[in-house]
Order: sequence, then C-alpha cells, then structure tokens
Amino acid sequence: MKELRILSPCGILGYGYPKASFENGLNRNPHLIAVDAGSTDAGPHKLGAGEGIVSRQAVKKDLYNMLMAGFERDIPVIIGSAGGSGAKPHVEWTMDVIEEIVRENNLYFKTAVISADISKELVLRKMDEGKVRPLGPAPGLTKEALDKTISIVGQMGPEPIIEALKKGAQLIVAGRSYDPAVFAAFPIWKGFDPGLSYHLGKILECGALCAEPGTTKDCIMGYLREDHFLVEPLDNERKCLKTSVAAHTLYEKDHPYHLLGPGMELDLSGCQFEQVSDNMVKVSGSKMIKPEHYTVKMEGSAKVAYRTLVIGGIRDPIMIANIEDIKRGIIEQVGTYFYEIPRDQYQIIFHLYGKNGVMGEREPVKTVSHELGMVMEVVAETQELANTICAAARSTLMHFPYKGRKATAGNIALLYSPSDIVFGPVYKFTVYHLVDVDDPCELFDTEYFELKGDGGRNNG
Repeated sequence: MKELRILSPCGILGYGYPKASFENGLNRNPHLIAVDAGSTDAGPHKLGAGEGIVSRQAVKKDLYNMLMAGFERDIPVIIGSAGGSGAKPHVEWTMDVIEEIVRENNLYFKTAVISADISKELVLRKMDEGKVRPLGPAPGLTKEALDKTISIVGQMGPEPIIEALKKGAQLIVAGRSYDPAVFAAFPIWKGFDPGLSYHLGKILECGALCAEPGTTKDCIMGYLREDHFLVEPLDNERKCLKTSVAAHTLYEKDHPYHLLGPGMELDLSGCQFEQVSDNMVKVSGSKMIKPEHYTVKMEGSAKVAYRTLVIGGIRDPIMIANIEDIKRGIIEQVGTYFYEIPRDQYQIIFHLYGKNGVMGEREPVKTVSHELGMVMEVVAETQELANTICAAARSTLMHFPYKGRKATAGNIALLYSPSDIVFGPVYKFTVYHLVDVDDPCELFDTEYFELKGDGGRNNG
C-alpha cells in the first residue's frame, strides 16, 4: 500500500460539515473515515452528568453520511470519544443514534464498541502499586477524592482500535480516546510510519481548522505515504498553507517540538512543511519515540456543589468606579444577614466583563469599560442554599449604596426575568492523572457484534 487516504469530516462529530465537501472527499476514494467526537474543553460537567456536548439531531445528521459511505464503499468508520466524554452513557447514546440510522437504511456493520470506563477498584490498586501520578499541576490523587468521583475514563491510544481492526470490525465506536489515535490506528496497522501517522492524526482531528480560513465545521483529506503526508481541504474556498498547517501542529501543545500521548512521544523538531500546490501541504520528518513506560491519562469527575446565577449590566460610571468595594460589601451584608449559615457552605463569585472578566488579575490592560457585564454566581452545598444566597445577593446588589451615588433606582439592568437562573449541579475534575499500564489494552474492554438493519445484534 503506497498511499493511505483518510477523510476527516469535521472537528467534532455533530459540529457539521458541508455535504459537497464530504462528497469531494469520497471522490478521492478514502480508505478510512474517522472522526473525533469529544473533548475535555467543555470541562468536567459533561463527564459527570453523562451528557453530550452536541445535540442528538446534529450527531445523527453527521453520522448519516458517514455510515452510508462506509457501508456502500466497505471501508472502516471509526469514532473516538463517543458522545463527548467517552464514558458508558455517552457511548450508549451514540450507539442509539447509530442503530436508528442502521434500521432506517437497512445497513450492516461488523461492529466493535470499545469501553474506556475505569473502575475505582482498579485505580485504587494502581495507586497502591505506585503507578498513579498527577498530570501537570493537578494535586496527587487521594482516596477521599476518588470516593467522591462519579465517572472515570481512560484516554486510549491506537492499540485497542488496532485490535478491533484485526478482528474485522468495520464500524468502531470507541470511548474516551486520544484524539490523533482515532486517525493513526488504521495506518499504523497497515504498516505506515507511526510518527507520520500520529502527526497526520494531530492535523486531521480538528477538521479543516488547519486550512485558511480555518474551521472545525468542514472536511479535510489526508494522504499518508512512506516518508511524508499531504493535507488538502475539500472546500474550494479553503487552502492549506505551510503556515496554517505548521500553526495547527502547535495546537494544544505545551512544547513546540514534543507531543505526548498514550505510550508515545512525537518528536517534531525535524519537521519540514512544503507547499506543493496552492491548497496542499506536504509534511515530513515526524518521528515517534517510545517512552520507558506506557501511560494512560485518566479523567474523573465528581459532583461538588450546586449553582445559581444572575446576569446583568452596569452603566453608572460612579458605580463602576466603586465596584470592588460594592462586591465586598454585598458578600459581607449577605453573610451578616445569614449569620446562621457557615460561610464555607457557599461562595458568591463575581465575573465582571469589561474589567478583567477573561484574564482576571493577570490582565495587563488596566483601563475599564464605560459599562460592565456582570455574572454573579453562587455555588453552594445544595440547590436550595444556592437559590437562597443568590436571591439575597441579587436584591442587595440592586440597591446597594456606594460613595458618590446620586440615584436611588436599581444599580443593575438584569438580562432575564426571572432574574435568577438555576444552573444545577457543579462538577469538578477529581481525577486528572496518569496511570502506568503493562498492556496498552488492559484498561479497555471491547464488545464485538454484527449490527443489522432489522434492529438485531449478533454477538461475536
């Protein structure tokens, strides 16, 4: 096999893509259709709550074209981080959509579903063996934090996907996955260079974001060869340029030359980017280094509180000048009124957009806007307590006195009625750690079956 062609429809399954671009990709006869379906970008809520990051309707719309093409052309379709966070509820949700499409269109797939869920018992055993350590600045994992954790997933590499391919799976639905692994597994299985395969996967995972103009909502084609790969957008309005592809190589990395993943380190120090046409870039020189230990990133989420919030705007220049004193005064007044409630059971948090709303104290620009957008949130141990404190803080804010005030009307223009928005549970990453494994597949169980248009599953 001298060239392997991979079609990536979009940056995340459900983000959408133009049908014309997808058809342009099919006209190039891809050997594989692969898509990443998840991310931790949305924070710990989706993992803890078992919810998707995009709508069911959007996922079905994207999947329809992919499954039809995979069935008609008899090529693999691989989905990684199914449902967003890739835990059991997310994978089942994705499979429900897939089975609906299969029934409605009388399709047939040899299917593999790869679970990424990790039990607390396994994590405890790994902790006792000294095989769990923090990722980056995360604190060390404690048994107390683990007890609170609702859901834990491991970020699989390409090995479980390769095993499914070896067993003849045409449709692979994987739980939480390392984003490039979804694209790299098939070419590595076919004998292509792992470094180039991973690097191409890194480029393809975000759809046409590596093009100019970039977007995650369009298709991209990768051509993998013996000593290089090519990337090409599938919309005539976009171009892959040396700068855009090189820039995307730096995407979500803490080092320009090194990219770490499950059981691998990608060395990009010798990469070359070459413009081979007005819209296509050639990349060479990517190398994979195998570390001493194979490690898997674990992600776990716990429900830690409940939230209620208020959104509004402030236009009075005198109030804006006194806003820091006002914030402190509101917190103090509410705490004094509800003296019987320990203050460690809730927090009143202000977000001021127009005054360090994005970067906080690290904001280098010290000028303040003539108007401020305010999000005032209360995080508390129960929803009832969050509602109570938020209502008190909001009413205090509306008529809070401040130095130089001339009017006695309300201080804030509230965006909604009712003003207080009940957010619900608040989740936190309690597990964000690396675990050493002896086998790249040991954390991941795979179920094999034949998915048929009559709605049946034949396990095998």
